Amino acid sequence: MRAPEFWFRPPDRPGPAARLLAPIGWIYAAATARRLRQTGYRAGVPVICVGNLVAGGAGKTPTALALAQRLAARGLTVHIVSRGHGGRLSGPVRVDDRHHAADEVGDEPLLLSAFAPVWVARDRAAGVRAAVAAGAQVILLDDGFQNPSVTPALSLVVVDADRGFGNGRCLPAGPLREPVAVGLARADLVLSIGEAGAQRRFAAQWGPWVRVPLLQGRLHPLAMGMDWRGERVLAFAGIANPARFFATLRSEGAEVVRGEALADHAPLSDSLLRRLEAEATAAGAQLVTTEKDAARLPPQWRAKVLILVVRLDVEDWSALDKALARLGL
Repeated sequence: MRAPEFWFRPPDRPGPAARLLAPIGWIYAAATARRLRQTGYRAGVPVICVGNLVAGGAGKTPTALALAQRLAARGLTVHIVSRGHGGRLSGPVRVDDRHHAADEVGDEPLLLSAFAPVWVARDRAAGVRAAVAAGAQVILLDDGFQNPSVTPALSLVVVDADRGFGNGRCLPAGPLREPVAVGLARADLVLSIGEAGAQRRFAAQWGPWVRVPLLQGRLHPLAMGMDWRGERVLAFAGIANPARFFATLRSEGAEVVRGEALADHAPLSDSLLRRLEAEATAAGAQLVTTEKDAARLPPQWRAKVLILVVRLDVEDWSALDKALARLGL
């Protein structure tokens, strides 16, 4: 299911639904706090946690990819450990994009495995141990910020600058997994992802809460030989913020005849794709989706759907580089 709209109302105007659910949110926050008191496994190599405070995505996958490439450029052997959301394998198992499918290991691990060794493990500590045994010199822990099983050497909190921390309330009253002040107190760095206007709004609203170095980045499309100008497309996306994907297509010059917003990690069934294909054909449009969604496409549909590939561009990496230097990386 998609996130309800009231999650992203202004904190000072949360609406009746958020107020009604607030007591459950307090219970959820307390349960998270109790869980985080557990002592986690400390690996013999640096573990960098890439997480967020909200339910759903915030740009963690492109962030993990950018970090993996940055660390690899330093000559380090980087492995990624993920829970494998949406996959059925409990692991630890090393992802092989030649043999695994998204319904086995999850779409994000499958995507990332093309760039670095990826381990899927419900037990993240077991996944970290497997990565170390396989020769990892540094590990990226994907989405483990609220999981106490591994103690990271460095924690980077990623946030969608456009949505920020929503209405500032915990599930189910809002999108937060834990209160903003509590979560940011454990963070070493914060990375906000969005265009200039969204970055200014995030800094104005949430900047006073961020007491650690704040990096700013944006997702930019890779041309990949594709000129989107004037291209009529029917776009579909099962990510945390499909509207951002549709807006990116428009900014590249595409004519988006319609955008189908699916739930995050939603299965791409043959019936759904046939319906979208029929609508696109009637509109004289081409189907297009995200790189993450493409990992879930059935094989017979991969040649029929265009992919918009985006990568993370960070204005200034110096705060991260200093943090890495303190870890000896």
